[in-house]
Amino acid sequence: MQQDFTLAGDDDPRRALAVYEGLRGRCPVAHTDDYGGYWALTRHDDVKAAACDAELFVSSVKAVVPSDPRGIRRPPLNFDAPAHTPFRRALSRTLGPARVESILGELGPVARGLWEDFRAGRDPDVCRSFGTLLPAHAAARWLNLDGERVPWLASTATEWVDAWRRQDAEEVTRRSEEMYDVARWLVEDRVSAPRDSRTDPASSLLSEKAEGRPLDRELIVGALRQSLVVGMVAPPLLIGSIVHHLATHPALHAELRDHPELIPAAAEEFIRLYTPYRGFSRTVSREHALHGRTIRPQEPVTLVYAAANRDPDVFPNPDEFVLDRPTIDEHLGFGKGRHQCVGMHLARGIIRTALETVVAGSVRLELLGDPEPTRMPELGYQRVKVAVIS
Repeated sequence: MQQDFTLAGDDDPRRALAVYEGLRGRCPVAHTDDYGGYWALTRHDDVKAAACDAELFVSSVKAVVPSDPRGIRRPPLNFDAPAHTPFRRALSRTLGPARVESILGELGPVARGLWEDFRAGRDPDVCRSFGTLLPAHAAARWLNLDGERVPWLASTATEWVDAWRRQDAEEVTRRSEEMYDVARWLVEDRVSAPRDSRTDPASSLLSEKAEGRPLDRELIVGALRQSLVVGMVAPPLLIGSIVHHLATHPALHAELRDHPELIPAAAEEFIRLYTPYRGFSRTVSREHALHGRTIRPQEPVTLVYAAANRDPDVFPNPDEFVLDRPTIDEHLGFGKGRHQCVGMHLARGIIRTALETVVAGSVRLELLGDPEPTRMPELGYQRVKVAVIS
């Protein structure tokens, strides 16, 4: 099969985005031999259409490129409807407006304390400190884990995702088993002492039924294991990109500091501009022709959200930061369709809280060296070192 592009060995976000820009114009359904071969959709309308057509573009064969090196499948991400639906419904029940507002209300003071620790600490990497600990605190509150679990979750999830990016199956397994132990403990604890299913994911999953029967206990464990890590992948990258942007655009930093009412709109534009996903994937349930190319079942198709969110047909001047974009609601930072991020309202709140904290807690940010790019399936920077000027 013809190879239309390659990014193997070059994860610089600027390089990747330039490649996607070229593909949008000349080859919007492109193929690469990277990672065993996959298709890439780069136009906004194509990505959105694929994400919303769960009958044609299915998730049960391959949902991420590169995928788990051990081939493990967990609900709801790796399942199709109707099998995925009760798991998603149970998790969504615990992320209603009141619950999210409660978590975010607790997160504000936590964020300010973490930022002060970062400023006073020896590690200038904002991604691996503030950027990782903040979502870990949010995840622990959502799952009702003890506070002592927060540093463990931050470090374990980071090591797991790093091993995934390296395709280090042995380390992926080791770190994953640590999280499975916690997921199994959550299930056992909630079986013996159930909590409110509106505020506790494990209790909600245990109370859910599919065709009148309780969900399979091991699949519940798998869903909780996935929940432990899924919210720990994107926020550190996005927070790192935001900090990098503010450091290189001090006028915007000053504007947001002087006008904090602009922060919600700024956070949404940052989510569009620095969407960290390029490897979420599907396979087609039947042979499918698109833009003159034929995609066959079993061939992974990546929905390159990062490319879709810079499509100039939807977002004029797509590489620029623009407050109050008229089309901002069209961004795909949290996906679309049945597999849209179940925790998107909490994730959006985490990013807003981080931005508020960084802007209020610094007059200026100074980069200390070049940032380190992350790897597939994400896009962005996994290490951003800065000095905080206050």
